[in-house]
Amino acid sequence: MSIRPTSFRAADAACRNPRGGSLDPAIVEDVATSTCVAEPLLGTNWVLGSNPRMRRIARSIQRAAAVECTVLVCGETGTGKELWARLLHRSGPRRNKSFVPVNCAALTPTLAESQLFGHEKGAFTGATGRSLGIFRAAEGGIVFLDEIGEMPPELQPKLLRVLQQREVIPVGASEPVPIDVQVVAATNRDLEQEVEKGTFREDLYYRLNMIELRVPPLRERPEDIPAFIEFFSQKFADRYHLPSWQPTDAQLVEFCGFDWPGNVRQLEHCIEQGYVMQEEPRLPVRSAAARPAGAGRLPFLDLAKLRERAIREALETTRGHKANAAKLLGVHANTMTRLLKELDDKAGADESGAE
Repeated sequence: MSIRPTSFRAADAACRNPRGGSLDPAIVEDVATSTCVAEPLLGTNWVLGSNPRMRRIARSIQRAAAVECTVLVCGETGTGKELWARLLHRSGPRRNKSFVPVNCAALTPTLAESQLFGHEKGAFTGATGRSLGIFRAAEGGIVFLDEIGEMPPELQPKLLRVLQQREVIPVGASEPVPIDVQVVAATNRDLEQEVEKGTFREDLYYRLNMIELRVPPLRERPEDIPAFIEFFSQKFADRYHLPSWQPTDAQLVEFCGFDWPGNVRQLEHCIEQGYVMQEEPRLPVRSAAARPAGAGRLPFLDLAKLRERAIREALETTRGHKANAAKLLGVHANTMTRLLKELDDKAGADESGAE
């Protein structure tokens, strides 16, 4: 199905001007009231949303940037952990210095020490010159250790020394070199469980966990999905020179009710895919393997109980918004009001009977 002009806004009406690549956060001017953060010099924007947990994270980011302490960002894949790290970088006194991301899952014990801490000329075969390494190259800035839970065990005690002593020992060197960097780490693993299993050092976990930020998955903050849809629609309208998608109320309810296992990244991909194919964005199709065991089976066959369950789940999905819950159920708002009244009356009768 091709893009229908009636369901889109004019692309030139967009007030934002996001620049290519993935989403890029910027300085929050007023965390308590804004739903979008922006940096005019970069021309980029990022959706903060209205969820209280996200606003607490934004406030913690500003505090961590000010005191320049170690930060651990936890969250599922696709929740934007690196974006928060970049926001911290731009919010503090190190904003004009380097931000150096490191994928710890790609590190190998034989090369990683040299990559992270540098080496001297002749330190090993092929070391024809001196190398600073990531930590010294990021002097004065921020080193972002992505997927820290994947760091090889051999490197963990060496990283611990860097965090404790604020110095590195390059391969082949006899003396430590002082460094001035702020470390931000991120993981989609439960590091406490990894510590219990013995795959992650307990002392390193506590050293990284000076401030821990737990980014909630998108399914736990559906109230922010409309803002993300608007943002991504304007972003890709600008990139592909197409009108900006304006979803109907029914489409919005469907997108808010989806669980988004890939989180914000999956939502971004879904909307961009619509622009690439020049059709309205569609919800991803979940494979049978991705569905929970027993999915599709009714929990019981009593119609009254099924109706009550459907009403309560619709309200839970829409965070108590009765009009959206009615659309999700496919009933009129007046019908929804009547159904809720019947449930309240039934609950009152049950309580009276119990007395």
